[in-house]
Amino acid sequence: GPQPPISNTEGDLLFLLDSSASVSHYEFSRVKEFMWDLLQPFTFGPKDVQTSIIHISTMPTMEFPFDQYLSGGTLRQAIRDTQQLMGDTNTGRALSFAKEKLFSGEAGARPDVPKVLVWVTDGFSTDDISEPMQLLKDMGVTVFIVSTGRGNYLELSAAASQPPEKHLHFVDVDDLPIITKELQDGIRDVIQANRLHAVDITSSSFRLMWPQLLSQETGYYTLEYAPTDDLARKRTKQVSGAHTSLVLSNLAPETTYEVALIPESNIHYFPPQITRVTTLAEEISPAQVLISESGPRSFHVSWAPMLDSVMGYQVLYGPLPGNSVKVLEVDGRHNSTVVENLAPNTTYLVTVTAIYRSGKEKSLSAKACTLEEGSKVRHLRFEDMGPTTLRASWDSADGDVLGYRVRCRRQTGPSSVLSVSPQVHSVLLTNLASGTTNKVCVTPVYKDQPGQRLCRMVHMQPATEAQGYRHRQ
Repeated sequence: GPQPPISNTEGDLLFLLDSSASVSHYEFSRVKEFMWDLLQPFTFGPKDVQTSIIHISTMPTMEFPFDQYLSGGTLRQAIRDTQQLMGDTNTGRALSFAKEKLFSGEAGARPDVPKVLVWVTDGFSTDDISEPMQLLKDMGVTVFIVSTGRGNYLELSAAASQPPEKHLHFVDVDDLPIITKELQDGIRDVIQANRLHAVDITSSSFRLMWPQLLSQETGYYTLEYAPTDDLARKRTKQVSGAHTSLVLSNLAPETTYEVALIPESNIHYFPPQITRVTTLAEEISPAQVLISESGPRSFHVSWAPMLDSVMGYQVLYGPLPGNSVKVLEVDGRHNSTVVENLAPNTTYLVTVTAIYRSGKEKSLSAKACTLEEGSKVRHLRFEDMGPTTLRASWDSADGDVLGYRVRCRRQTGPSSVLSVSPQVHSVLLTNLASGTTNKVCVTPVYKDQPGQRLCRMVHMQPATEAQGYRHRQ
């Protein structure tokens, strides 16, 4: 569903866009869509987020300055109109140009606001990036890197801000939407760090967070909040100077509140901080029911969201077709349960009913399939076939197997999926970079559903090890 707007965020956000000939026109268009999806929840303006784009090409080029597009509509059109320049991939030169523009008033950048650089790359550069990137980080720029190709993990993890697990993403260009929310959260954490802002927003509450300005001894905070369309209903709270957060509850759904934080210091004057927060629409549980961890005689049922207004849940399940139904009672503090003692290779109808404290009820159903007996792959093993190649082999699964699906998630480079016939019990896995750890999963496929997969992590020996040495898996 649509995300709530991320307001009261002040920062300059620069996209370093690979516009060289090493990127296909299709990849370039997908990256432009990703950039807009990433920006969509933010608000733009001289007191909010400003954004700009610099092209990586033979010579770096600024597409537009920070202060040119200050509304979502005009910014979206500007990103759509951005054209690929082609040329060489001189990323180091573009980074030096970015350092100049991120702190330039002529480019619309603002002093004393957080600076964020998002570099989307296919992993290839014709010049050195280490020195200009370090200069940017030394000046306080937070660097996020999204690699859509086979970039060098060690080089990119050194280039990104630390820790790399928060600032570096490897993803296929078609899977960019998978990381959008995580990257939005990372950017928001950077540009909200020194401002009053809200997190954990629901239909009836949110948590306010602010920087530590006072202490227990130096003063206290006054918090004032009211709906923006009825400021006369202002409410006030006082909290100790030792606090940096507070939960406001019993709020109206789909309502924008204006919140003011007033530091009452007996030593220094601190100006009030003001933000606006919009609560979400009233939630209904369950809005989704998920089936997972299916086995021959059990499966796991979970649902969302979890609401304080729900007293408990009833889980009804029975085979299809059929009229026999069983019931599980689940406390309202839990949102999952395991259904057991089932028949193998059977389809079940599962209905989750939320019982509200008001007496209302809401139900949602889903189908679940148990697996055939013995439908699990056994004894997945690996054989070293060269510096970048492994042979994965396994013992056959029981039952009427239609084939096997082998997925390899590489630490660097794209994931791959191979489908083989039921008589084949081994495959060659290639392009596994030395020194990387990769995840291999084998899943048997049956007529009605996949079987239970078996996964193992496999480490490729570093290229610097002596030739002829074979790492025993």
